[in-house]
Amino acid sequence: MVVFSRHTLFIMSYAVQFESVSRAFGETQALNHVSFSVESGEFFGLLGPNGAGKTTLISILAGLIRSDRGLARVMGFDAATHPMQARMNLGVVPQEIVYDPFFTVRETLRFQAGYFGLMRADDWIDEVLSHLGLIDKARLNMRALSGGMRRRVLVAQALVHKPPVIVLDEPTAGVDVESRHALWAFISRLNAEGHTILLTTHYLEEAQKLCGRIAMLKKGNVVALDHTDNLLKRFSQSLTVRLKAPRLPLAWASRALPLPSSDAVQITLDRYEDIEALIAAFRQENIPIDRFSTEEADLEDVFLRLTGDTDDKAAPPAATKEHHA
Repeated sequence: MVVFSRHTLFIMSYAVQFESVSRAFGETQALNHVSFSVESGEFFGLLGPNGAGKTTLISILAGLIRSDRGLARVMGFDAATHPMQARMNLGVVPQEIVYDPFFTVRETLRFQAGYFGLMRADDWIDEVLSHLGLIDKARLNMRALSGGMRRRVLVAQALVHKPPVIVLDEPTAGVDVESRHALWAFISRLNAEGHTILLTTHYLEEAQKLCGRIAMLKKGNVVALDHTDNLLKRFSQSLTVRLKAPRLPLAWASRALPLPSSDAVQITLDRYEDIEALIAAFRQENIPIDRFSTEEADLEDVFLRLTGDTDDKAAPPAATKEHHA
């Protein structure tokens, strides 16, 4: 399908499209000419440290705030000029837990369905409740639920009108492991049925497992946009070196990432053969090594290298092979 607009001509294979989106809050530039597209049916990850601009970008897509410049589209509809059409095609699970304390879970979902003109949606509501482990909570008042249960209701609200595009902003924060697995099984099923998923998460192992492509933001700028496998290949091997002296060979210092609360550094290698060159550089400059270990890179390694952020920790380190110098 080809869609014409006053701005451009594009093929309607994109479920979500950002074109040079910028937004400032006072002197803070939250987004700086962000551009990328998500194809229909993709499971796409939007990653970045706190304050990178992820939630601002989602808020623009959902029509909650306006960009200073640029375009955001959902299924071809401009979120600013055609907000109703864009919103009908979009389901958003927000990061903040917001709920009406006077309604039961089922009443909450019925009202949400009514906002989209769906008056008889109980069969689908029951299916969503069942998949999210909420069927036995349907008659409970929202204020009687735990924080994790309320977050699951937010997911159900986003799905109640069966939108083709589903945006999940930290959907598993505060959710127990069993519920997390149930949620991802359901979301993966929806994706297999053709729904487009846009996910932001600090659980990087989830993004690595689920997302076919990933965009990374840092201070409002896109610093990476590629298939997940390609991002991992860019940092295929890393070496953790525990030092006896607080210095590194000059040629390798710029590639070393200090590890928090440790006398060790992590050095990214382009190939296995670089291990020999690195050890030779330590010997040449008479820098003693206590021990070192090698490991395959995961998405957390890529995230830390590209964003320079050490606060967002994800999965525990991969299994390593340790060697003593």
